[in-house]
Amino acid sequence: MHSLFSDPRSETLARIHAALIARFGRIPRHDDRRRDPVWTLVQGVIGARTKTHLSNANTDALLARWGSWEAVARAPEAGIAEVLSSATFPAMVSARLKACLSAIAAERGAVDLRHVSNLPTDTAMDWLETLPGVGRKIAAGVMNTSRFDRRALVIDGHHRRVMQRTGLVPPRADTARAYAALMPLLPGEWSARDVDEHHLLVKRLGQTHCRPSGLHCDSCPIRAECETGKQRA
Repeated sequence: MHSLFSDPRSETLARIHAALIARFGRIPRHDDRRRDPVWTLVQGVIGARTKTHLSNANTDALLARWGSWEAVARAPEAGIAEVLSSATFPAMVSARLKACLSAIAAERGAVDLRHVSNLPTDTAMDWLETLPGVGRKIAAGVMNTSRFDRRALVIDGHHRRVMQRTGLVPPRADTARAYAALMPLLPGEWSARDVDEHHLLVKRLGQTHCRPSGLHCDSCPIRAECETGKQRA
């Protein structure tokens, strides 16, 4: 049978995705309110080392408290930190967020990312990564999970660890290198939604089976596709 994939690793990635759906089910996207590009950016900046549900709630709370992202940019750091009290290192996060929003306002005249929708994905991500506190993971999140709907793969620590153990990403790769290794392997028919769901499914696997230590390879749904899992058979 003729393969749909020019690189056999793309077929491996597709099989991994199917196995994860079979184990964990489908994952719906955020509601439209949480797909605003600035909301997505803010959630990413304040979300480092903080559980996703807390970051989501904190992002909503900031907008509810000040009414606009421009007002958040003008707010005192202590006030932002108070709203972000459930975040990890709220004082550091508030300073980073204020600097990020202020940089956008200074360049664009408002805290607005509409211009990004006119840029090629790589160019848009390069621009986003010039902002304080924004790296590859957050830039990909803005491009993929917001209304921009681009095929950009979010890679967090869980995702990178799983992909390293499968052998699809070099063992010592950082987020940028992991992104560069995986993006060419994404099946061509995957939509932005598929790419988002893939990240969330791999992340869930990393949280449940493929932990930093104490691997549960015996019950892992992708063991047949994983170099580490095969070695532990």
